[in-house]
Amino acid sequence: MAQQDDFAPTVAMADAPGPVQTLDIRFTGSGSEYFRIWIVNLLLTLVTLTLYAPFARARRIAYFQNNTLVGGDPLGFHADPWKMFRGYLLILLLGVGYWAVSNFLPGFTWMALVVFMALWPALWRASLQFRLRNTSWRGVRLAFVGDLQGAYLSMLPFFLPALAFVLFLPEVQEGEDMAPEVARRFLMVLGGVTLSFTLLMPWLMARIKHYQHGGYVFAQERTQLHAGTRRFYALFLKAGGVSLVAAVVGAALMALVVFVLARGMFSDLAEGQRRAMVSLLVPVGLGVIYLLIPLVSAPYFGARFQNLLWGATRSDRIRFASALRFRSLFRVTLVNWLLIVVTLGLYWPFAKVRAARLKLEALSIDVDGPVDGWLARAQQAQKGVLGDAAGDFFGMDMGL
Repeated sequence: MAQQDDFAPTVAMADAPGPVQTLDIRFTGSGSEYFRIWIVNLLLTLVTLTLYAPFARARRIAYFQNNTLVGGDPLGFHADPWKMFRGYLLILLLGVGYWAVSNFLPGFTWMALVVFMALWPALWRASLQFRLRNTSWRGVRLAFVGDLQGAYLSMLPFFLPALAFVLFLPEVQEGEDMAPEVARRFLMVLGGVTLSFTLLMPWLMARIKHYQHGGYVFAQERTQLHAGTRRFYALFLKAGGVSLVAAVVGAALMALVVFVLARGMFSDLAEGQRRAMVSLLVPVGLGVIYLLIPLVSAPYFGARFQNLLWGATRSDRIRFASALRFRSLFRVTLVNWLLIVVTLGLYWPFAKVRAARLKLEALSIDVDGPVDGWLARAQQAQKGVLGDAAGDFFGMDMGL
């Protein structure tokens, strides 16, 4: 492909193979520093009715990237918040338009969804281009070179379940009783779409991540994701098994607690009172189980997913590695959740910093040959080309 040739190593760029250099990643941010940024961002976002959100996002990204050291040198972030604000207004307009059509013209909801589907992959690709072009390391800008066709092919399947719901779910007026045949059709569509989406989720995620991790470019080194779809299915199955085990263990523990309390503390109560106390404990137990499942499964999936993605991302000269451990992420997640609840949300910025440090410092990068040489040539090659090139895009940041 012509696009790939543009970023293939040229003869001038090709250095003789040299020793492998390992670039460790460190995060130097602190919770107290980020708390000041976070509280100001929060207040200004509320006062401006969310219009300050893109400026707040720019400050947040700049803080985290400037405090991320790769091989001892920080990442840079050069985005113009006003360009991000333009993208935010576009997304806001799309959201308001879809809400208006869904609520006031429900018969045309499918048309609004089709318009949304037609625009979103292009906007997502533009946001990746904007974010990478505005990120630098040692004076060299990153880039994203995934093509537009790939964005549509990888993203559109995610919208098909929503489109199926809109097209095939029977329309029921508010306050109207649902006829038995309508209820059966509703359950069939709901169950069929949910089951299909669940079975296809690993395949859909693999498509998106292959496109995303296959478009990163740094100093003419384009990465690829070398992970087959079967590895995604294996990860999702393991995560589902962990969730099931957490649910079973949680249910067993809560049943044991209720049994012990019923035989101990409640034994002196009358039968009716004892039943009332047990009935109060049941929803509490269900709530604990509901929280226990994501508390265990989210760190497990997060650790394994990061290791899968970055451990399989590499180019000719650059190889990433990730050694994030489930136990470490579970411990940090548990403490973060508890302190966020105890402090009524004020611990949130400290929790973000702790989680970011753990995930980032689990990563490392191996580079073949002398880094300084090809970085110097890359700096010369990008002069007059990148500069403010990110201004050509919409300026949205939807996350990488």
